[in-house]
Amino acid sequence: MTTRILALAAFSALGIAHPFHSFAQQWPDRAVRIVVPFPPGGGIDIQGRVLANAFQKSMGQNFIVDNRTGASGLIGTRHVVESPADGNTVLFTSGILSVVVTLLARHVKFDVHNDLAPVSWISSTPLVLSLHPSVPARSVKELVALAKRVPKPMNAAGNAAGTTSHLTAEMFNQAVGIKSTVVTYRGGGPAVIALISGEVDYLFATAPSIMPHVRNGKARALAVTTPKRSSALPDVPTMNSIYPGFEADNWYAMFYPKNAPKPIIAKMNAEIRKALDTPEMKAFFPREALDPVASSPEELSALVRREVEKYAKVIREANIRVE
Repeated sequence: MTTRILALAAFSALGIAHPFHSFAQQWPDRAVRIVVPFPPGGGIDIQGRVLANAFQKSMGQNFIVDNRTGASGLIGTRHVVESPADGNTVLFTSGILSVVVTLLARHVKFDVHNDLAPVSWISSTPLVLSLHPSVPARSVKELVALAKRVPKPMNAAGNAAGTTSHLTAEMFNQAVGIKSTVVTYRGGGPAVIALISGEVDYLFATAPSIMPHVRNGKARALAVTTPKRSSALPDVPTMNSIYPGFEADNWYAMFYPKNAPKPIIAKMNAEIRKALDTPEMKAFFPREALDPVASSPEELSALVRREVEKYAKVIREANIRVE
């Protein structure tokens, strides 16, 4: 029997708490870095900072947002994978993770299922199937019928090559049997401009980016892509209710490096649930068209597996390549 096993047996025999449990009770005993793999000022960065503030108030320790950008989030994610699994470095990322592990596979130096320890699916926001007002369709079914009868393919915008907006437009082609041309832009802003100027017919837009234009009549919202209706657009139906199984969720979640102590994962999961109930987060979510989720680690793991498989299929069938 090794010295380590003897020591643990002695702890148990004496009724003394397991050392990992004690470590979790003391955690955090120094500043915790929340790695956001995208630039400052974006929606995920702002959400990360609101969460960090809530954690700091609750646990009495500094939580510092560390923006490690590049390669569609891969650089920051790899940094977390390679960090010590001591609870002091946590990844806060988005659904793009489930796309890039396939789309940029040759650049991925980690296993998304085995090298990250899921903590919690935190929040959700839909893409909104939005039309230019000149398109004569008032429902998703009418849009599909129109796309099938027009003499040349309709144009759809994608926020950027390889984004969930781009892949959801391709998934729409595959799911309903149309051949719209998906035009990718350099971000959500240019894609929305292309829609409201009439350069493209429709766009799966992020909810915060399109809602002002829906309200002023410059765009028409037909459906949201989350399984449930969005609190930001409660009167807009889900794609899933029209085409069962059609879902695209811009989810946000936290992960630790693999082998992070389970008591620390459990404590962080509980702190996330507590943070989502604070006045600051409750005020923040409606402004950003977000809905709170707060899942178990197991539910987040299952989500990532579903999402990776879904987008890998879309990428293969559309033969999408990004350099």
